[in-house]
Amino acid sequence: MDDVPDRIEHTVLGPTTGPEAVRDCLDAALQYGMRACLPPWALPLATEYANVPVTAVVDFPHGQGATDAVCSAARTAWDEGADELDVVCNVGRLKAGEDEAVRDHLSEVVAAVPIPVKVIVEAPLLSESELHRVGGLVADAGAAYCKTATGFSEGGATVEDVELLSQYRPVKASGGIGSWAEAEAMFEAGAERIGASSGDTIVEEWHDQRSER
Repeated sequence: MDDVPDRIEHTVLGPTTGPEAVRDCLDAALQYGMRACLPPWALPLATEYANVPVTAVVDFPHGQGATDAVCSAARTAWDEGADELDVVCNVGRLKAGEDEAVRDHLSEVVAAVPIPVKVIVEAPLLSESELHRVGGLVADAGAAYCKTATGFSEGGATVEDVELLSQYRPVKASGGIGSWAEAEAMFEAGAERIGASSGDTIVEEWHDQRSER
């Protein structure tokens, strides 16, 4: 597994995230060859500061925005330099059985931009049957990835959730992944990407393990 750094999205999305934290995230991404995942306000800063592939979150962290507003935010993020988007699924409507509304909403967001869209399904809040439903909806909407979690609700990525969601779309495992051992387990379960605020630690530990062989 030689491409680990390029499969890590080093993340800074906390409620107190400011310009210094964004620059630190981008510095680490440059140093270790990672991607970055940032709040949308930081995109102009990021595109001026560093040549790093950047994902912007949209309708984060609850996924309860109106479709027109979310599509507008997605287009703005793309215009301001995002290479990919992570949009949050409306878990409340999914749990209410409004599958068609969830699919149509996501389809419109995907169609609004010419860049890959990952859908954050907030797996810790879903039952197994709900995970199967949302995986199918994400695929039907034409999204590029399922992403496990925002990291701002109950729990994060699990091997079981990654295995299940991988049946529908490529998976970005995110939420609570802080070491190479945890990241490796997600990759082995089928994850294509890892989202983590500890991306630098993950890559350092990966390098250390390779040097010991």
